[in-house]
Amino acid sequence: MNTNDVITSYVNEVVLQLPRKQRNDVAFELRALLLEECQAKAEEMERPLDAEIVIEFLQGFGHPNEVAARYQPVVTIIDPSDGNKFLRLSIIGLLLIWGLGLLANFSQPINSSTDFIRALSSWWGKTVIPSFWWPGVLVVSFGMASWARQRRPMQSKWKPRAPDQIAGGRAAMALGLVAMLCGIYLLINPTWILDVVWSGKAAPAAYTALTYTDTFLQRQAPYLFTLVLLNIPFFFSVIIQGHWTNTLRRIETGLSLLTCAVMTWTIVDGAIMMSPASDSTAKFFMGVIVAFSLLTILVQFLRQVKPSPSQGLQA
Repeated sequence: MNTNDVITSYVNEVVLQLPRKQRNDVAFELRALLLEECQAKAEEMERPLDAEIVIEFLQGFGHPNEVAARYQPVVTIIDPSDGNKFLRLSIIGLLLIWGLGLLANFSQPINSSTDFIRALSSWWGKTVIPSFWWPGVLVVSFGMASWARQRRPMQSKWKPRAPDQIAGGRAAMALGLVAMLCGIYLLINPTWILDVVWSGKAAPAAYTALTYTDTFLQRQAPYLFTLVLLNIPFFFSVIIQGHWTNTLRRIETGLSLLTCAVMTWTIVDGAIMMSPASDSTAKFFMGVIVAFSLLTILVQFLRQVKPSPSQGLQA
């Protein structure tokens, strides 16, 4: 990585912990400050500015969590630098749990106000009240992370990360592609699992439960299966490229949005499976996939950082 990539990586990790309206201004100002300080350090050492000098300076400047805490007051829950992250994860997790609970409780027909109140009461008692285990898990997790950082400070030292790297590398992407191929085969022929486990001797009701309706096969299935299959050459392209590019990111977002649209159409337009129980289960998991995919796209959009010189000068 060159000096520009190292500084960009550091600035991004700092500003992504700040409110969105504050990020671009801070990114512009912090980047200019760090570049000036690094150049001064290189002149002091009588060496040309390189990535090694920048990394050494940034590690002494402070961990991105600590620098982000200097730009805003944070809520102290575990560590001051973890307060905003804790609140964000708590809210997202609770909303997701509550939303899935609503979907599960209101999936049955509501024929009267009594049915509505009963479903609402069930959602409140079985989903909302028990859901506060999630913040408790976060408290324990953040507490353990804080303890680990204090016990092993050298392991938590900041290191630059390339923004376009593949998470887990090519090996992880290849394993994901293999898993996707297996999932696609099972999606096209779901009764295959019955033939494997019971050697084709499963009960007829089991085959019915894993059989698609003719309406689904004639309407949504061709579009849905085509979009799923398009992920195979896409993943091959990412593996061959070795890193993400802006074009690949845009293609990924486009495929995800199209797939979510077709899945939503599938959920609201008729039965998918012959068995009502299997149909409800399939639609529930499709809804989870759509919600997770849209949430991922929204998070990626909100995490974009574009330093703006004009905004920085106006501030």
